[in-house]
Amino acid sequence: MRKIWIVALSVFAILGCAERTAGLNVDGQSQRVIFNDTVLGGKLDIEQIDTDEVNGHARGIVTLASQSTGNQNIQYRFYWYDDKGLDVNTKPGPWRQIIVRGYETISISEVSVNPNATQFRVQIRQAD
Repeated sequence: MRKIWIVALSVFAILGCAERTAGLNVDGQSQRVIFNDTVLGGKLDIEQIDTDEVNGHARGIVTLASQSTGNQNIQYRFYWYDDKGLDVNTKPGPWRQIIVRGYETISISEVSVNPNATQFRVQIRQAD
């Protein structure tokens, strides 16, 4: 019985140290949204996903609409890919934090530093 408790506590300790994953994944090319967090997915609606060009670099734009009365502290990070779907950033950018007010509609965007980037994916998660 004691061994079972030790194993169970070890598993919970490992899970507690695991890195948080994104609540939502938005794919700019396929216009797909993947909900990994149903609570966040119920509070935020992805209204529009666009890619345009700024000085020869791709710019990804995602419009979010709050479906909740309260403020939501979220973090997001963009990932960039070329025409073949290969990652063009050697290191992911930092998580950026933003507050989405109740029933507010906002846009998050980023311009790729690599001119070969044509596609993007953005991860969105609840901030601590």
